[in-house]
Amino acid sequence: MRADAEGLEAVTAYKFRDREILARALTHSSHVHERSGLEESDGLRDNEQLEFLGDAVLGFLISEALVARNPGQREGRLSKAKAHLVSATHLFEVAQKLDLGIYLQLGRGEEMSGGRTKRTLLVDALEALIAAVYLDGGMDAARAFVDQFVIGEGNGDLSQAEEQQPPQIVDFKSALQELAQARKLPQPRYVIVKETGPEHLKTFTVEVRVGKDFVSQADGLTKKSAAQQAARDIYDKLK
Repeated sequence: MRADAEGLEAVTAYKFRDREILARALTHSSHVHERSGLEESDGLRDNEQLEFLGDAVLGFLISEALVARNPGQREGRLSKAKAHLVSATHLFEVAQKLDLGIYLQLGRGEEMSGGRTKRTLLVDALEALIAAVYLDGGMDAARAFVDQFVIGEGNGDLSQAEEQQPPQIVDFKSALQELAQARKLPQPRYVIVKETGPEHLKTFTVEVRVGKDFVSQADGLTKKSAAQQAARDIYDKLK
């Protein structure tokens, strides 16, 4: 059962003037599709556009905070800290701390499949909530929300943010798949482009594509190693 959204306002200490924008931020597409055609569905909208806007607002505010708190630092270190703060892993933790899942409006199928605890749904809802705060209260309200709940005390400091970076990646195919999902991009597609050399010493060329804009090829003595290197190339470009 869905909890009253007033509980979320109490947790975040932000009171919405526009109740409809809050309701929309918490409404998953499965609920809208389920209600499609019913009389009470008139005007019902899901949170996908808000999620899109929230992702942009969040990225700007994180960048702004990192620059303000770390003057003179190089772009590379700032980018690494930002990557952590906007990562699906970190945002999922933030959403869990807010108990965001209990406030979501889900379709019956999504409810039955455990949608209230799904990482993708919670991360999307958090980004939609940030957009809702921005549209309802302006950039200052969104900034206060992001500072308190996403950045938190100390996370704007580069040394602490870097300490929270995930361990060194060893499986770039899995890492790229997760990153593509977090960035709302198509899933990676792998193709063996060519094989060269004798049977006992073949070299494989593997190409990976993520949508239309990201493509990379790499060589390896095995298909797996070539695919891993190609995945790493695109992963680094996306990060």
